[in-house]
Formats: sequence, C-alpha cells, structure tokens
Amino acid sequence: MLFAIVFGLSMDYEVFLVSRIHERWAHTRESSRAVAEGLALTGRVVTAAAAIMVCVFLSFMLGEARVIKEFGLSLASAVLLDALVIRCLLLPAVLHLIGRRTWAIPAWLDRMLPRLNVEGTVPPARDAGDAGSPAGAPGVRHRPEVATEGAEG
Repeated sequence: MLFAIVFGLSMDYEVFLVSRIHERWAHTRESSRAVAEGLALTGRVVTAAAAIMVCVFLSFMLGEARVIKEFGLSLASAVLLDALVIRCLLLPAVLHLIGRRTWAIPAWLDRMLPRLNVEGTVPPARDAGDAGSPAGAPGVRHRPEVATEGAEG
C-alpha cells in the first residue's frame, strides 16, 4: 500500500519535470541544454512540493497511533529520496547520458500514434539535418509536437 501511495505522489512532479525537459528539447533540439533548462525551470517547484509533502508526512509522527507514525515516516523518507536523489540527480544524469535517443520513437509507432498538442503551439520547424534518423539508428525518428487540426490558438 505504501508503494502505491508513493508512486502516485511522485508521478505528478515526474511528469511535470519530464514534460518541461521535452518542451525545451522540442524548441532547442539540444539534449544537454534541454535537460539543464528543464531542470532549472522546474527544480524549485519540485523541491518545494517535496518539502511540503515531507513536512506534512512528518507531522503524522505527532499522533498517537503507531501505524500512522510508521506511514508518516515512510512516506516522508520516500518522497525525500524520490525528489532529491531520483528526480534531481539520477533522472537528469540519465537523460543527459542518453541524449537525443531519449526522444526517439520507432517510425512504425510514430505513424500509429496521434499527434496532439494541448496548448496549441507549434515548436520551430526542424532543419533538414534533423528530419531523419539519428546516426546509427535506422527506422527511428524524433517526433515533433504539432498542433492538432482545428485547434484554436
């Protein structure tokens, strides 16, 4: 049960962080820069959200029930570990190491998936050198975000 709760809590700011990094990558097409800018833009929000959750969960330690105290300490520890170690250290490091491959998608899957853009903005057009597969990866394309037809901007 604890794992399910921690997973649910951590996914919110994981999606927030990764989507910001992807947004920066869609505009710059530079993986290292996108990771740095995405982390810089969202790092404070992720850290603040984690700090609030840690404080709330540690407040469970003030109660009398042993089970509630155990949950409070476990959740506070898990959120702190997840926010600081995984989201602020490991995730950016792995995205930086993987580079452009992070956003690559097989061509057959790219054709099957719908192209959606909730905000209705279109990133800058890709240059001719970016249109195909990355070096050494036949059949893999980098999928740009495009606005859906009929989207009002």
